[in-house]
Amino acid sequence: MRICIYGAGAMGTSLGAFLRESGTVCDLVTRNEAHTAALKAEGYPAYLPGEMTGEYDLIFLATRQRGNAGVAEFLRPFLKEDGALVTVQNGLPEAGLAEILGRDRVYGCALGWGAELKAPGKVVLHSKGRPELAIGAYGKGDKLKELEKLLSSAFTVTVGDLAEIRYSKLVVNASLSTLSACTGLTFGTLAKREKKLVLVLMRETISVARAAGCKSLVQNGHDILKLFSSPFAGIVLPVAMKKHKDIRSGMLKDLEAGRRCDVDLVAGAVVREGKRLGVETPMLSAAVALVHDIENGFAETAPETLSLLKERAE
Repeated sequence: MRICIYGAGAMGTSLGAFLRESGTVCDLVTRNEAHTAALKAEGYPAYLPGEMTGEYDLIFLATRQRGNAGVAEFLRPFLKEDGALVTVQNGLPEAGLAEILGRDRVYGCALGWGAELKAPGKVVLHSKGRPELAIGAYGKGDKLKELEKLLSSAFTVTVGDLAEIRYSKLVVNASLSTLSACTGLTFGTLAKREKKLVLVLMRETISVARAAGCKSLVQNGHDILKLFSSPFAGIVLPVAMKKHKDIRSGMLKDLEAGRRCDVDLVAGAVVREGKRLGVETPMLSAAVALVHDIENGFAETAPETLSLLKERAE
């Protein structure tokens, strides 16, 4: 099987490294020339997009979502007619990809670890233990068993309903990733200092997930739909985030670099689904607006910035 990871940044590179350790070779593709050179020096088959050739049986998509339409068009000639594209992006990216590639070739995957690209060729993991991931099909799912077998050599794999897989990750990303982008704080610090606000955002996401038909949202063997809806959620939250306590939002790096981030495709995706399903998400909407204020220079990334979010919600 010929495999490619397109978008070999922190998460894509770590995904490739885990697969390599299990004996599965895959091409790593990134536009970062220095990172590509460093990966090649370490023995990885690493390429720039312009160096790609032939067709792949399996492409993992690990780029930012903002350019998904163009990326899907670019990748279409490289994906075999009976091949599979597995997006490991956050949010709800499958529908847009399916419009270009066909719904039966698109699969969604939620990665259960955090990683950071510190320097070309150097990725630091922020999670311990055997890596976990969950995968589901957007279409018929003819390749799910094959994908499960491949991935199980390197990961603890959960195969399930794609909507539940997506919302189980969105409960965390729409809340903690968005607030981390606003404040610069880690998930662990937010779970302790701002647990009330985190839980409000989580519960709005859970309400949308329920309206979307999700019956359970399982992470690390626990149903977070029940955990974070319970009266004991404030006690559970810091404990649940212990494994990911050092993670800072990937959106934060974009803001620090002066780039627009993917908040519209993470928390914003929940807001849009809420509107479609008739579920109000006032705090999530305010959080998305605050991130845009930071992008546009009307606010800055700092812990004190959350006061603006709380004022908007009152």
